[in-house]
Amino acid sequence: MSLMPKFSVIIPTFNRAQTLTRAIESVLSQTYKNFELIIVDDGSTDSTQDILNNYPQIKVIKQENQGVSHARNTGVKEARAGWVCFLDSDDEWLENKLELQAIFSEENPNINCIHGEEIWIRNGVRVNQKQKHQKEGGNQFLASLKVCFISPSTVCLTKAVLFEFGGFREDFEVCEDYDLWAKLTAKYEIGFIGTPLIKKYGGHVDQLSTKFVAMDYWRIKSIDWVLKNSDLSQEQKQGAITILLKKCRILLKGYQKHNNLKNFSEIEKISNHWTV
Repeated sequence: MSLMPKFSVIIPTFNRAQTLTRAIESVLSQTYKNFELIIVDDGSTDSTQDILNNYPQIKVIKQENQGVSHARNTGVKEARAGWVCFLDSDDEWLENKLELQAIFSEENPNINCIHGEEIWIRNGVRVNQKQKHQKEGGNQFLASLKVCFISPSTVCLTKAVLFEFGGFREDFEVCEDYDLWAKLTAKYEIGFIGTPLIKKYGGHVDQLSTKFVAMDYWRIKSIDWVLKNSDLSQEQKQGAITILLKKCRILLKGYQKHNNLKNFSEIEKISNHWTV
């Protein structure tokens, strides 16, 4: 009987044949070996299958294109381990990523979500993170609302906490990770490893963050949901309202400036609801 894995590693991918091998090899090269690797091919039409044919030992799930949230959630449902890790198919793990998180989880049994530092590479050049992106652990609720500073490719978390919050919202076109971290940090402290765990690549045209404008639309909807559905302290609630109203003001001003009024009334309604 095979050993039950400590981690289930899930790589969702869609038409990323040019970077998929790098992602896969970075998992297979981990110093910590007690894991299973699941790749969810979200309807790729490029040469992704040719890449996957080189790895018969990996579990592959193929589905019609339904988005990264659905792909991640599909992988979670198939995961055998108690801990789940994600790797975007354009990113790369450093070789001791799982080892460091395995040690951290054993030393901190009360923590159900662990993230870490990352090396940023934009258009092939290493860049420094801005101060607002500096990462920490502990109570990170308000920090997580200001900016999405937990990277899916660094995080590992228990399957139980993923199920508790329903996984990634599949009705969000973007910011689905921001939404999950907002819900999770409203209730739990998170663990943090201060050494880099991954190389995070950016600048390519197929990144979701480069394909969508006014992404605070989704973040505002997420904060509004958390305010209405989470058991927040008074400090958490007031801080979240302050952040939400600031985002609303900026977004509504941008909508008016660019005559982009499709979601104006929806955001205005949320703003009015929380304005004292």
